[in-house]
Amino acid sequence: MKKTKKLLLLLTVFSILVVSLTACNRSPLDPDEPVTLTMWHNYGGDMQQAMDLLIDEFNSTVGKEQGIIINVTAISSSSELNESLALIVNGDPGAPDMPDIFTGYPKVGVQFMEKGMLCNLDNYFSEEELDEYIDAFVEEGRLADGGLYVFPIAKSTEILYLNQTLFDRFAAATGADSSKLATFEGLAELAVSYYDWTDGLTPDIENDGKQFFASDAWFNVIGVGMTQLGTDFLDGEVLSLNNDTYTSIFNSLYTPSVKGGFAIYDGYSSDLSKTGDLVCSTGSSAGILFYGDTITHADGTVENVEYSILPYPTFAGGEKVALQRGGGLMVAKNEEAKEYAAAVFLKWLTAADQNMEFISKTGYLPVTKLAFEEKIPVHLETLEDARIKKMLTAVLSMYEEYNFFFAPSFSGFDALSSKFEKDFKALLTEEREKYLEGKEYSAESAIKVLQ
Repeated sequence: MKKTKKLLLLLTVFSILVVSLTACNRSPLDPDEPVTLTMWHNYGGDMQQAMDLLIDEFNSTVGKEQGIIINVTAISSSSELNESLALIVNGDPGAPDMPDIFTGYPKVGVQFMEKGMLCNLDNYFSEEELDEYIDAFVEEGRLADGGLYVFPIAKSTEILYLNQTLFDRFAAATGADSSKLATFEGLAELAVSYYDWTDGLTPDIENDGKQFFASDAWFNVIGVGMTQLGTDFLDGEVLSLNNDTYTSIFNSLYTPSVKGGFAIYDGYSSDLSKTGDLVCSTGSSAGILFYGDTITHADGTVENVEYSILPYPTFAGGEKVALQRGGGLMVAKNEEAKEYAAAVFLKWLTAADQNMEFISKTGYLPVTKLAFEEKIPVHLETLEDARIKKMLTAVLSMYEEYNFFFAPSFSGFDALSSKFEKDFKALLTEEREKYLEGKEYSAESAIKVLQ
């Protein structure tokens, strides 16, 4: 009798557990009463067109089957979108209703997360599901409490754009070694040599040499460089610049900047590339479409050129590390059905096939391991745009050899990086002027200005 009672008790407990587990896994959605999710995004051009088609496909297939309708209610630039989101998170009068899904960067997500306004997507993705994505892409979306709040959809990294036509001309005349493009020290050496060579082409005009290299973000060069060399470039939320690693990096950048080989420029390096005033630059892989197949010289002459895309350089002795960048999708804290529905949409949208369709005509990168390891190689075989093909080939090699690094997310990071970038450019511009005027200059004294 006791054994029978124990057995009945165990069966009862087991039944309760089964019911509970079934309830946890049961979809809260009803196809007969679909849930409508509002969505804001900042995608334009080809990406907007691709997103529109994908949303239509989702709504007519998976969405229809499960009871989910995605309704895009705002499309705008990143700055306009962020302005509207700022009104919402700050609770300003007249702020629009918060969308159920929206694009943004982790720095935006931090503000919403701190006020309990975002859904922690760990609640809707298993470890096995998350393991299908590039680890660093997922980790960037984890905020201060460790929860996943910004889900990756399209990323980019930094690469080296090289005007192969101009470099080959330089190499034929001077014997310049292209292998030096792999390190920033090598770039510095080539840059000084290139400036001197181009300056010598017009011996009757002094200091009219051309610049060789530029970066869209010197802050990134230094931050990633310190990471490559195993040193933290931040101490909490403050820059960590009083160390030998920073000194070494600064010295590597100082001389070619002062002597004219590096361009300290306030615009995008692609602008200088279009006029032939630059041979190579580091910038986002998403900027590939700004590089064409011609350059227009100062005298109006148009020249056909060919670009090569190379992996991001390292500092000598450093590990192969490159910056990953790009925003993601965030989901508003909401009733269970809406959060669940949003997670279903995110899983479908970022699956390898849909994700490749979304980024195939842009310079952005997919976010799953399957896309990198199987879809991109197949995609390369049929890709017609030679620029994107070269970029993806370079990034694919980086995927195999590099670690991706992402900047930290805290409210003051943008202001910190912007101030350093401005001060760094102003300092090197001033040092360049000293050099041209024959005044005393030195890296040792200049570095103290920013420390």
